[in-house]
Amino acid sequence: MASQESQGQTKLIFKDYLPGSSDIPQQNTPVEPTSLWKQTSHTHNLPPGLEYLNQLDRIIIHQQVELLEAILGTETSSKYEIKNPLGQRVYFAVEENGCFDRKLCSPIRAFTIRIADNAGREVIRVIRPLRCNSCCFPCFLQQLEVQSPPGTVAGYVVQNWDPFLPKFTIQNESKEDVLKIIGPYATCGCFEDVDFEVKALNEMTTIGKISKYWSGFVNNVFTNTANFGIQVPVDLDVRIKAVMIGACFLIDLMFFENSLDGL
Repeated sequence: MASQESQGQTKLIFKDYLPGSSDIPQQNTPVEPTSLWKQTSHTHNLPPGLEYLNQLDRIIIHQQVELLEAILGTETSSKYEIKNPLGQRVYFAVEENGCFDRKLCSPIRAFTIRIADNAGREVIRVIRPLRCNSCCFPCFLQQLEVQSPPGTVAGYVVQNWDPFLPKFTIQNESKEDVLKIIGPYATCGCFEDVDFEVKALNEMTTIGKISKYWSGFVNNVFTNTANFGIQVPVDLDVRIKAVMIGACFLIDLMFFENSLDGL
């Protein structure tokens, strides 16, 4: 009888255990859920226009040089090309807001960024309200809403209060926490890239990063142009990939908007 009970317990222990591994699972070790960020939908069920993101584990975002901004130092609406690792343009993004917002509220300005595919169809909309950008106002920190298709929420980027590090939480459409983004103590990397790590919710496991690439002295001093790279697991839900693009725009404006940033 005792032998049968022992066999029953053994079957329960190894019921969901992967074959071929030599380690017995630790029952008291917390397991980081990945179902919230892994792709579960079939290709035909993805938001229209996001099918291409399903194949990518790296996204390049290049801000276009604005001649007026370079010559006069006048802040203009940002325009971005979103590319695959081969440098081929996948999407084109345009910021919409007023001149008043750009001049007086530059780093924290409200905006709407419309992202269109190569056929000109808007596939992602990024909405940022006017909010604070200081740890002195922990109740009114930055938030970003990403829609795909426009009008349907894909997820959110929420700034977390921290006295030392830039921290953000990526949330899905139900406002469930999915991933964390943690930046370095100093974002003004001198002649080098600046990495914001994408981590699991336990903040122990790094699964990707958002990088601000060093683009040279002339570009950083005389223009606000920026080059970013997003590296994420290829099986990351395409909606969360869209939210990561929105997070990249937010990081750009919060930390690299001034022309001397990145030196």
